[in-house]
Amino acid sequence: MARGARLGHKMRMDVSDEALARAAADGDREAFALLVGRVYDRVYAYAIRLTGNRADAEDLAQDLCAALPAKLQSFRGEARLTTWLYRITVNAARDRFRRRATYMKATEGWGDWEQARQAEIAEQAERRDWLTRAMGALSVDLRETLALVLDGISQAETAEILGIPEGTVAWRVSDAKKRLRALKEAEAREVTK
Repeated sequence: MARGARLGHKMRMDVSDEALARAAADGDREAFALLVGRVYDRVYAYAIRLTGNRADAEDLAQDLCAALPAKLQSFRGEARLTTWLYRITVNAARDRFRRRATYMKATEGWGDWEQARQAEIAEQAERRDWLTRAMGALSVDLRETLALVLDGISQAETAEILGIPEGTVAWRVSDAKKRLRALKEAEAREVTK
């Protein structure tokens, strides 16, 4: 089949892979769809053997199929299409392994850092949750005052918002801290029993 010739709407199964590749390279979408339908399972099966797992093999096979229209431009027909596909599959797998190795080397040590960071985040969330629950045990006056101060509002602004003297704000914060500390100590004693 001459390069550039369309296979038409009635593609037959007896058209060679190479002829489909040439037609697909010339922009024949139907030829491309038939070609992918023929070769995908082989490329995927080979990719499983190369990568060792189905998820990576699926990604590799899909990436290859997505890049195939451009890659078909370089298919010269000197070898069977399947030979050529296996070669580009090997090259793509090697590229993927190199990228993964580079990524792993670049991120070496970050795993420990990330685990420590996640542990710190969890610890902060636990403290925040405890404080939220514990504030429920405070009187409304203490809870309102402490909530404003914990939100970064100055004592002067807190006094203005609540309509109380600034000294009262300081006393309420101090009293709330004492009560929360006592609650924390009582909980710790319960845990050690």
